[in-house]
Order: sequence, then C-alpha cells, then structure tokens
Amino acid sequence: MGTMLQKSGLELGERPEILSITHPEKITNIHKLYIDAGSNLIYANTFGANAHKLAGFGYTVAEVITASIQAAKTACEGTAALVALDIGPLGELLEPTGTMTFEEAYDLFKEMITAGANAGADVIVFETMTDLYEVKAGVLAAKENSQLPIMVSMTFESNHRTFAGCTVEAMAITLEGLGADAIGINCSLGPSEILPIAAELCQHTTLPVFIKPNAGLPNLETDEYDIDAADFASQMKPYHEIGISMVGGCCGTSPDYIKALQQTFGNLTVTEKSYTPKLRICSPTTVVTVDHVTVIGETINPMGRKLIKQAYKNDDMDYILACGVNQVEGGAEILNINAGMPDIDEGQMLCKVVKLMQSVVDAPIQLDSQDPEVLEAALRICNGKPIINSTNGDPELMSKIFPLAKKYGAAVIGLALDESGIPETAEARFKIAERIVHTAQSYGIPKEDVIIDCLTLAVSVQQLEAGETVKAIQMVKEKLGVKTVLGVSNISFGLPNRALMTRTFLTLALQAGLDLPIMNPNDAAMMDAIYAVNVLTNQDVHSEKYIARYSNTDNNTGSPSTGQTASAAGSMDIFHAIRKGLKNETKLAAESLLQEMDEMTLINERLIPALDVLGTLFEKGEIFLPQLIQGAQAAQSGFEVVNKRLAAQDAESINRGKIVLATVKGDIHDIGKNIVKTILQNYGYQIIDLGRDVPVEAVVEAIKKHDAKLVGLSALMTTTMKSMADTITAIRAENLDCKIIVGGAVLTPEYSKKMGADYFAKDAKQSADIAKEVFQ
Repeated sequence: MGTMLQKSGLELGERPEILSITHPEKITNIHKLYIDAGSNLIYANTFGANAHKLAGFGYTVAEVITASIQAAKTACEGTAALVALDIGPLGELLEPTGTMTFEEAYDLFKEMITAGANAGADVIVFETMTDLYEVKAGVLAAKENSQLPIMVSMTFESNHRTFAGCTVEAMAITLEGLGADAIGINCSLGPSEILPIAAELCQHTTLPVFIKPNAGLPNLETDEYDIDAADFASQMKPYHEIGISMVGGCCGTSPDYIKALQQTFGNLTVTEKSYTPKLRICSPTTVVTVDHVTVIGETINPMGRKLIKQAYKNDDMDYILACGVNQVEGGAEILNINAGMPDIDEGQMLCKVVKLMQSVVDAPIQLDSQDPEVLEAALRICNGKPIINSTNGDPELMSKIFPLAKKYGAAVIGLALDESGIPETAEARFKIAERIVHTAQSYGIPKEDVIIDCLTLAVSVQQLEAGETVKAIQMVKEKLGVKTVLGVSNISFGLPNRALMTRTFLTLALQAGLDLPIMNPNDAAMMDAIYAVNVLTNQDVHSEKYIARYSNTDNNTGSPSTGQTASAAGSMDIFHAIRKGLKNETKLAAESLLQEMDEMTLINERLIPALDVLGTLFEKGEIFLPQLIQGAQAAQSGFEVVNKRLAAQDAESINRGKIVLATVKGDIHDIGKNIVKTILQNYGYQIIDLGRDVPVEAVVEAIKKHDAKLVGLSALMTTTMKSMADTITAIRAENLDCKIIVGGAVLTPEYSKKMGADYFAKDAKQSADIAKEVFQ
C-alpha cells in the first residue's frame, strides 16, 4: 500500500490512512489491482490508524478505519477475497524501555480492533512488529474484543532477531500460546534473506506460517526496488519446501509481484512442517528448553526470608532486582517470583516486581501464587511465556487455574495433593498427578506444558516420605512422560547442616529424573552437583556448559568466579550495576566512588567506559536494545549524582556538548530518534529534541540558537528522504559550524554521503561513537 500510494502522488506530510476518507476511490482502485493479480487477502489502509499517530489530523480512529475497511470491501465485491484490519506498531516504545504502559498500548489497539470489527473486517493482522510486549498487548486486545481470526508477523534482521532483540523461537512460543491463528515474517529483508529465518520459525510452531518479504532493497535514486517480479517469485519458490502456508509481498511489491506468486504457488498444497513438542519457557530474548536439569531461582519469596520480606514492606525494589540479577548470574535459568505476604497488596506487588524484573534480566519468569486474580494480573503483563506455580488436584482450583494457563499460554505446575491433603505414598501422589495431567489436556493445555511437583516434605518430621517423593518422581517420568519440579530445600527444615541434607536429597532426586529444582542458585555446592549431573547424564552435550562455567574458576575453591566486584564501601561495582541496568546500585556506587575521586575522574574513568562496554556488548549481539537502554538509564543515575554534587559546590553541571535532534518534515516516526536521544543524554550530552515532522527552517533556527556542534536527522520513510536532503542543504547554505549525522531504516552510508551528511549511524551506539568523535 505504501509503495502504491507513493507512486500515486502521496504528498509529503499526508497520513496515508486519511486518503481512505479524502480519496476512497484511489484506495479502492489499488486494492482492485491486487485482487485482479490474484490476492486472496488484502490489507486495508489502516496500518497507522491508531489514536497516537492520527493525533492532530482531524479524524477519529473509527472514522478512518471504517472508511478504509469500506474502500477495501468495495474492491472485493464479486470476489472471494478477504479484508484484513491492518495494524502496525503504535509508534512509541513500551515501558520500561519507553514511556507507554502496557495498559495504554492495549487501549490503543482495542480502539482500532473495535472499529475494524464493527466495520466488517474479516481478519485482524498485526504486522511489522518488533516488540513482543507490544504484540502481546495487541493480541490480548483482539482476543478480548472480537471474534476475528488473528494473524501476526514480526520483522527480523539478518541476525534472526527483531530490532528489540526478540528471537524467532520466543515469538513462536509466545504467540501460539496466546492464541494467534497464524504467525509470520514481513518487511526489512528480501526473500533470500528471510528464508533461513522462516525455516527456523516453521520448526518452532504448529500454526500456519506466512511470509511477506520486501522486493529487495530500495534504490533511493530511482524509487524502485532491486528485485523484479520474476526474480521475486523465483526466490520465493524454496518457501514451499519448509512448510509455509501463505505467501505475499511487503514494501515494493506491486501487483505484478502478486501475480507472479499466484502463478508459482497457485496450484501447490502446503508441505507439512516438522515440529517436536517440548517444554519451553521464554522471555522475548531468551528461550529455556527443559531438556536438561534446569534451575529455578527460589529466593524472591518472603516466606522464611527476612530480607526479602523487609524489602517488600519497604517497597525496596532495588534489593529485589539485585536478588534476581544475582540468581541469574549464579546459574538460575528461570526466576520464581512470590509476593504473598500480609500487609501488602499481593497482586499489585507481583505485577510491579515482574515489570521491573523483566527489564533487568533475560530469564523467563515463574509466577508463584494460587490466587487466580493475582495470577491473571501478572500473566497479562509478563513478557514471554511464564510458568504458573501452581495448582493441585483439587477440581475447584484446577477449574480456576487451567483456564488462565490456556488463555495466556503459560506452562503450569501441578502439586501432587488435593483437597484431602498430601498423600503419604508415591502411588497415591501419582494418581493425583495423572488426574492433573488429564484435566489440563481437557482444557487444551498441551501435555508438555504440565509440570508435576511430587512434593518435598521436611525429613525431620516425615522421614519415610522422602523416599516416596523420589519414587513418585520416577513413576511420573516413566508413566506420564511429563517434567517434574521440586522445592528441594524444604527437605532439611529443622535439621543442622541443612546444606548437606539438601544437597544429598537433590542428588537422589536428580537420579530419579527431577527436571526443575527450585533452589538457591548461589549455593555453589548445589550448582556444582547440577552441572556435573548434566554432563554425566549426557544432557550437557560435549560438556559445553560445564566447561564454560568451570574453565575460569577461583583458586583453591573450584567454584566459578561471579565476576562481580565491590567498591571500597562494599556496594556493587559500578560497571556491573550499569551493565545490569540497576539504577539505585549505580547511584550508590557513584556516591561511594566520589569519596575517593573527583567528578570528572568518575565520569571519564567509570561512567563513560561502562557505557562503552555496554555499547560493545550491544554491537556483538550479547545484549539487546532493552538492556542497552536500561544500562544507559542506570548510568544517568550516576551522572545525576555528579551534577547534584556540583550544584552543592555552585559549579556548572556536566555538559559534554549540545546536540539538536529531529525527525524531518513529513515523517512522524520518532522511535529511532528517541532511542538515540536516550543514549546520548546518558553520555552527558545536552539534547535539544525538536520532535517529529520538523520543518527545515526550525532545524536551522535551533542550531543557531543553541550553537549546536552536532545535529541528528532521522527519517523512516522513503518519501521523506527529500525532506532530509533539503534540511541538509539549508544547514550548509547558512555556513553553520555544525556536523550532521543521519539515520533511518531506508538510509545507506552511500546515500547519506550523497545528501551531504557528515556521518551515517546505523544505530544508537554508533551515534554515541560519532558524538565522542565530534566533541573530543
């Protein structure tokens, strides 16, 4: 649609969606061209028709969407073609990376979906998405406010991750769990580049998969793409072999491309995909496949833990976040979070901890509560696929918990007890476990997503039952074929030398087939046993994880070094705090360091090098956009400490230079510009943010007013490249002493140079590198 509207004379600054009201015949004619070429499904002209993007254009969301659906429906008259309500990204980053809340995103999507359903759309399509959290808000809004089928496609880069770091597998797991009807990939790349990404997607889902590549890359001089229709269809042929169900085209694919696809695929049937069911839990950036002994970190639980209890009472989120970070560093692959204690709102607190925790760790989350209302609130805002801990064999509780697991795509732990209590024998526990598994399946929860807890009882009180627990694990594994979990530390309550008893019981349980021990991963001896067992049972192939953990050990102990160091005052090392995005820990570390060094030394030898390390990790693909921004914001808390101290001394705040930023005239996409702003601010630069859709003269005036030595111009759309070039020409005509940096999805280094820019930045990290060069 965008390509065709550009060719039809879309004016700079016009909202494409509003043409459905002002020129509906133009939109209908475009749709007809695609239907005549063989399209079975057309996307209505609603991609950016959300309240955020339509603000200031004089039309409501309902008016624009109704007109767009009607224009598409008119084109479909007399044919079997279907109309999709097309929904693109909202245009704002969600918290904690950005400022938009999950609930606000949900409401924006709900408004679009209600309007589209009322207007007669046949399908809802979310496309060109990069943030799994935003997608989840959209899918929930669609499921809860319409009965229409839901298709979702995300856009991936050549590293098989989205701009926000989401993996292909995490997308597949999460969206299938949430109830999407088809998933796919669109935009960014051409057919050949997307093929291996699509093949990976097909391996991780049972859902129909659809692919809409671009027609290669745009040539900004000719306004054409570099793959013609025949080559496009030829490059698409291999998709049939991997099990794709639907094919189409994104940017640059005129009706000729669809016609070529119809000729290539029209008479083919779908090839069956190869998919192996397995228990997988995920955050957007990390998938944990439970095919080895997988540790669930237990320590964020107020029961029996005075410091966590006190942190909850004091609302001390920094302590709780640091606890999560330390567990992941200790070897936990999943984090259990429990907020159940008197005198606090469990639901509110659990949601708060989950939101914050998933901003500082990559590990998936286990939600620990038996209160259905608490669980649902947390499940809504949990990013990825979590585990519910827990239900049991009580039919009433299962009837409340299993619908939640099904709706939100969560795995669920079932305790081998029921309304009658905990059975003494392994056989009785097994019968309850069997009932739990069968009941879960009756709710549509796949067997691989059910985990059985055979229950750990204090051996000091119930000595015989310890052996029954081990026996029950064996029975569940052999006869039901599901994964097992235990809170192993419960075994040693009331005994001296608890560590010895717990470690020995863990070894027995692992031998019986325990998959997921819930334990303290910072207990070195316990973790040693797990890493060794994974090798000895061939779950750690070639001993790769064992070698990675123990090849760099502390002298004499044999235990791995944590890599964490302390400052002179005993607080967390500032490099480590910034790397993990811990704002308060960074603040405390900065305050401590200022007792032994001056402000500029702290900045130049601690804060800036820490940000540089963060940027290097980002470039290497070891961290992703959310972690980069969280780390930068943590560093900002260090700069605030410096500026506060300077203010007390009546000295000027740190200002490493003034930079003007703007999204150019005609372009309302400012996510990229806002990310650059965040990173540069946290390096200590003063940012003059002119916003989006900024006239040429406003940019020139801002440079003059602030005597800025660097200006950053952003554009996402091909149509606004001329506006960017005009802005650069105007800056040069004024002979301003200012370097120009440009960035945007459609730009290349070559075209940037041709426009007269001094620098091209492919991402925020490179922008920071350029700023350092300019202001050195």
